[in-house]
Amino acid sequence: MTPRPETDTFGFLVADVARLIRQEFDRHISEAGLGITPGEARALSHAARAGTVRQTTLAERMGVEAMTLSGYLDRLEARGLIRRTIDPTDRRAKLVHLTDSANDVLARIREIAPMARQLAEATMSAEEWNTLQSLLKRVRAGLCQGREEAKKGAAA
Repeated sequence: MTPRPETDTFGFLVADVARLIRQEFDRHISEAGLGITPGEARALSHAARAGTVRQTTLAERMGVEAMTLSGYLDRLEARGLIRRTIDPTDRRAKLVHLTDSANDVLARIREIAPMARQLAEATMSAEEWNTLQSLLKRVRAGLCQGREEAKKGAAA
């Protein structure tokens, strides 16, 4: 019999919590009647965080394939929520821009997002939740710093 993998390791726990919160977010977005899919809502939210961004960079940040993102962006563009332009520094690349019409949809998404966290937050005090967020930010910063150092080392 193959031994079962350890499910309480840091990486597994973070991935599992992220998956569960995403499922809850998707459920709330689907029920909200926004006229966009959960994937499109995530793409719009990531584009809002990033500002004007290359389509390939956006796909990488979201952890989705370029073709998956392209489908989301096609539909968001058809609804007038984003527009794509050619990157003047590389004509092969496309830049994603939010339109003013996206603001109302993003406001609704910002109202919905906390609902997806309610189940997780309900299991701890406000102080514990704040501590958890603070620790996760430190972990993220450490990982980002390590990636940058690895890139610099590879370039040298």
